[in-house]
Amino acid sequence: MSEPIPVQVEDNDLLLLTDLYQLTMVQAYWREPMQERATFSLFFRKLPPTRRFMLACGQQHAAALVSQLRCSQANLDRLADTGKFDEDFLNWLGKFSFSGDIWTLPEGTPVFQNEPFLEVDAPIAEAQLLESLIMNLVQPETVLASKAVRIAIAAEDRPVVDFGMRRMHGVDAAMRGVRAYRTAGIAATSNVLGGLRHDLALNGTMAHSYILAHDDEREAYRAFARQYPETVLLVDTHDTLKGVQMVIDLMNEEPDLKVSGVRLDSGDLGDLAHRSRAMLDEAGYPSVKVIASSGLDEHKIQALLKDRAPIDAFGVGTQLGVAADAPVIDLSYKLVEYAERPRVKHSSGKINLPGRKQVYRRRDAQGRYAGDIIACRDEKRADGEALLVALVKNGRLDDEAMALADSARERVQAALKDMPDAMKELEEGETDYPVALSDELNRLVEALS
Repeated sequence: MSEPIPVQVEDNDLLLLTDLYQLTMVQAYWREPMQERATFSLFFRKLPPTRRFMLACGQQHAAALVSQLRCSQANLDRLADTGKFDEDFLNWLGKFSFSGDIWTLPEGTPVFQNEPFLEVDAPIAEAQLLESLIMNLVQPETVLASKAVRIAIAAEDRPVVDFGMRRMHGVDAAMRGVRAYRTAGIAATSNVLGGLRHDLALNGTMAHSYILAHDDEREAYRAFARQYPETVLLVDTHDTLKGVQMVIDLMNEEPDLKVSGVRLDSGDLGDLAHRSRAMLDEAGYPSVKVIASSGLDEHKIQALLKDRAPIDAFGVGTQLGVAADAPVIDLSYKLVEYAERPRVKHSSGKINLPGRKQVYRRRDAQGRYAGDIIACRDEKRADGEALLVALVKNGRLDDEAMALADSARERVQAALKDMPDAMKELEEGETDYPVALSDELNRLVEALS
């Protein structure tokens, strides 16, 4: 019987998680030889129409992995069997060790059009080899964090629980998604392994199947509540309000039976929340929370709260897990400098900003975001905070800079307080947040046009 295929990519094979054309170009660079230092920049040109900002996420994780990239001899042997690569090149791949620098935005930084998430400075073969892997690592976490922060904004400080794992695009997305949700401010997850790995609280109730497996709905509630004190009971399997009444009756019958909340998972959530809250309050249980789930996204949550639905927490699944309204951003990883000469692509609609760069974030007198300036990296400016930091230096991870990732959640919360209100609007529309080029970068762009 054949060996089972691993569920996830092994760390010692990540170097080959790339597109074929990366390897063919790298071998060509290596053969010519072209060994000068290059800079590649990761950015997007336009925000999705449903986003006023993106929340950069995954770039520090990517940089950390790059500093440790390797590939197994077994897969190098398979690569040799393709007949596309020379033995001495494959030996070089087998000994690969990244020797360059990586500048990144700290995790959880709001990012806008044309601003680099990261820049890689390294011999061109090394920097080119990283393109597909870096884009794969940054794309999903940024997409999911950017959706999650909108849902957190809509919930207005009420806890949001991630229920999305079952409909996410594979194991890797489900695991890395929890990391993105933690950064964005989601309170908890039902994903056990994801929560344990990324230090996000575990939360969940029960499925309808538990109720259906019992002959008596009330006895199902009783058994579950006895097993798990302070549990949340799912009350909509048959009739939501009858389910709420059963929970009230149980608490009346057994004063030691502790139920922390009832979960509504179908029907008119606003109306049911009002009626459930009234029933619980009238019965003397004002501390029992009302929790809502079922097809929720930021717009539905916002509408519920606008109608003053007395909902204490939200469970969000599919819309959070796949970011259905903006599941992709058009990330690009482009060569912007080689052999100390700035480079620029002139393709229609795909122009990139040349040279090594820095992003400066300006604030007004009240400390709120006032606009960003994309500048040449060597510029010294006093009119903003420099955002890109050197996370990897000469192939080695800077532990002090890496510690920035640990404060990503707090960074997002601080950013939301400092943003203009217009940036936090959930309706579709373009942001009016100004992103400008410095005079020096503008002159460089014009000189290369």
